[in-house]
Amino acid sequence: MRSIKIKNSPETVCPTKIICLGRNYRKHAEELGNVVPDNPILFFKPPSSLILEGEKIILPPQSQDVQHEVELGVVMGKSGKHIMRPKAAEYILGYCIILDITARDIQQEEKKKGAPWTLAKGFDTFAPVSQIVRKEEIPHPENLSIRLWVNSVLRQDSNTGFMIFGIAEIVEYISSYMTLEAGDIIATGTPEGVGQVKSGDVVEAGIEGIGRVRFEVV
Repeated sequence: MRSIKIKNSPETVCPTKIICLGRNYRKHAEELGNVVPDNPILFFKPPSSLILEGEKIILPPQSQDVQHEVELGVVMGKSGKHIMRPKAAEYILGYCIILDITARDIQQEEKKKGAPWTLAKGFDTFAPVSQIVRKEEIPHPENLSIRLWVNSVLRQDSNTGFMIFGIAEIVEYISSYMTLEAGDIIATGTPEGVGQVKSGDVVEAGIEGIGRVRFEVV
């Protein structure tokens, strides 16, 4: 499993799983023609999809429409099950930038069949991440600017305050179904502005308080 660095620390974490939320920003759901959900929509990325800054996003031959999605990642600091909202912050280590790279054409075909999105979301290199910033440095994670650029052109520009389901609610919901382990990453959904990336593109993403990351597409 990949080790992710914690800012200003020799420590690292190794996530056992990456749990992602779909349609957690209203405008993103609308831009793809999806209904806004009543409860969080969850899917997984395998740990093998993680890459760190300096590595490259690799376009798979199975897809002709790979798209970017920038998200706030919540990193768990200790294991827990049935975590109630008022206690959620006690289980969180910190936050990171995570990109939910998606083979949109494969996803659309799977959706037509009523099938899971695993194949569209789980390719190697489809979860680029930044280093982790401890929660003490991010006092208001639900009020952070979140942006993504492709070749220096701004594509996504929003705020985590527009999330439909907040962080504590997400932690409570997921942990009611499964144990969240130390190091696990929750990708909290993407705002509007998603779009295609092609070989040779440079993708940069930034979240207020966390920093900025850069990945090349090949």
